Amino acid sequence: MRIDGFDFGSITVDGRTFTSDLKIVGGTVIADWWRLEGHKLQAADIEDILTARPDVLVVGTGDPGMMAVSTEVKTRLADLGIGLIEQPTRRACEEYNSLLTGGADPAKIAFAAHLTC
Repeated sequence: MRIDGFDFGSITVDGRTFTSDLKIVGGTVIADWWRLEGHKLQAADIEDILTARPDVLVVGTGDPGMMAVSTEVKTRLADLGIGLIEQPTRRACEEYNSLLTGGADPAKIAFAAHLTC
């Protein structure tokens, strides 16, 4: 599974274009992802990822990077031994693809991205 492209408000994954925030968990795209608070990532927003226990979670914080990852999320990830890469979404897409190109198992790399601000 690869991210083929990203533009403000749009992301293409394996040839399919999505226009709403999304997650990739266990190699599956979960489209139309909503958070409790739009610009704050909380543990409740990623319970499926926490349950899946990937090796790494790559978070796209928006095109200019306005979405903040809460301390609660950082603590939960650390407690579970899950690495965190937190970048503006364009860079997060590059990081996700780089992990896969480097040989990472797609089922062990989770992705959560805010596509706009």
